[in-house]
Amino acid sequence: MAQTNNSSKSKIRKVAILFAGGPAPAANAVISTAAVSFIRHGMGVVGIRHGYSKLEKYSPDKPLIAGEDYIEMTHQVLKRSRNSQGILIGTARANPGKGISAPEHLDDPKRRQPLQNVYEALRSIGVDALISIGGDDTLKTANKFKMFQDRLPAGSPRIPVVHVPKTIDNDYFGIDFTFGYFTAVDTLGTEIRNLLYDAEASQAYFIAETMGRSAGWLAYGAAIAGEASLVLSVEDIKGVYRRTEETEETVDGVTTRKTREIMDLDRVVDRIVSMMLAREAEGKRFGVIVLAEGLAELLPDSYLKGIPRDAHNHIAISEVNLGRMFAKIISKRYTEHSGGKTRKVTGVQLGYESRCAKPHGFDVLLGSQLGVGAYRALVDHGHNGVMVSVSGQLDLHFVPFESLIDQKTLVTVVRYVKTESDFHRLARFLETYQNTEEPT
Repeated sequence: MAQTNNSSKSKIRKVAILFAGGPAPAANAVISTAAVSFIRHGMGVVGIRHGYSKLEKYSPDKPLIAGEDYIEMTHQVLKRSRNSQGILIGTARANPGKGISAPEHLDDPKRRQPLQNVYEALRSIGVDALISIGGDDTLKTANKFKMFQDRLPAGSPRIPVVHVPKTIDNDYFGIDFTFGYFTAVDTLGTEIRNLLYDAEASQAYFIAETMGRSAGWLAYGAAIAGEASLVLSVEDIKGVYRRTEETEETVDGVTTRKTREIMDLDRVVDRIVSMMLAREAEGKRFGVIVLAEGLAELLPDSYLKGIPRDAHNHIAISEVNLGRMFAKIISKRYTEHSGGKTRKVTGVQLGYESRCAKPHGFDVLLGSQLGVGAYRALVDHGHNGVMVSVSGQLDLHFVPFESLIDQKTLVTVVRYVKTESDFHRLARFLETYQNTEEPT
């Protein structure tokens, strides 16, 4: 359970704020309001620069450097920053918990050393509380950092940690919408509408690949806001659109057989082409089809050979170029099904331009409440090991890490778009109707 310490007001003297993973609009609303909340109550605040990148490599003979590795947060530094773009303290994808995949790994000195370094680095600059801002992987790191401290010898100083959820993908359990999501939806929706005008002028199609590695929230939101012709994400790859693939892998002379669930690429392409032909019947010889990038993970193995993986074992989706790949296949299939007619189909990637867009008013409100919530969690409630959340009319909630992370496997669960939900049904209702087999 999350720990409560009612004397935390007198114990916290300096808090560190850390941002990790990909950027998101309204990041500075979270950072600024959290920092100001502590400063106004006489507590020091430092912003750790570029995530865990310097902390995980800390050693006493290479101390953290003020202004380079961290900055002292002041009212002057934070002046009118809530609505600003970018990230005041930068970010990085360094992961000090990557060697820990089970609780017992925390008993291995080598595996826990990066977390030990983080702890010692923060202690070296007088930090006694940590606000972690980031996505799914950063939440896992925060949980591991807390678990590492739970194993410290009795009497050792503890650094309570609270986490603020961040992802434009909006695939977090424990919160309805993450800050930056609606700004990203609006930004990508605008891009899609621009593509629609281009498509109509040239009687062509665009296959727009959007961010959304694990779930389709961003793809669906952008498609609805941008009036796309069709949107597909990992949630739609089920029933007739899913099949099992068996592959063999030989390492050091030993061959192993692997089985994985993948998309039935032929059926998915036929689904898209059927929609195109339905639009043609309505006199619309153009359109924009939105694909969530996470579909790349479901491609047949032959399409993923040679694609590298990152520290979190994610494939480098940008190197797959899903939009361009689908565009070639769809163009050929369209010609086959249309009786020889051709249609220009172009693949484009959308996403990076949305991560540091000017934040929407709603995201500034949401980010501000989450930042204040981090202060309230640590100071008003004395929490340790909780995620800050809001619901309804920005009502604050504090969700224990144990409710979000399996404490045996140390992994989180992705929040998918429910295909029976009204949100999903809205996208299906607005697409070009075709009396054909739906993804079920």
